[in-house]
Amino acid sequence: MIMKILDVLQLETIIPELTSRDKKGILEELAAPISDITGIRHSDLVRVLMEREQLGSTGIGDGIGIPHGKIASMDRMMVGFGMSRQGVDFDSLDGRPAHIFFVLVTPEQSTGQHLKLLARLSKLLKSDLFRKKLMTASSRDEIYTIIHNEDSDH
Repeated sequence: MIMKILDVLQLETIIPELTSRDKKGILEELAAPISDITGIRHSDLVRVLMEREQLGSTGIGDGIGIPHGKIASMDRMMVGFGMSRQGVDFDSLDGRPAHIFFVLVTPEQSTGQHLKLLARLSKLLKSDLFRKKLMTASSRDEIYTIIHNEDSDH
């Protein structure tokens, strides 16, 4: 069965307007709604995401960041989304600022599903049109609908 992004993305974890100007701030913003929903401490989520960044940036280029991490106490996978209109230096592979962020937090033992979801996100984000639509969306609902439409097509 193909896992859809919308199986693990909730409306509450979509942040249409990230305000931070640096990587740690972006990760803190992205982690907040996931922390609220799961009850996992915000600082633990941020620490796991930062540790993963130290292994190598999750800024994959084309204005995209896919920070991710695994947490033992998670009982399900969660995806969050955030957009930085002004762009943030995310140590991206192409050296350009990142604007579009999908954050992925998964239970420790879910390596296979974790990798499948990362691959699916990467595939969807290869589409210039999808990225442009996301960049022009102004609300949580609009972003959710764009992701839903794209996610259903594949």
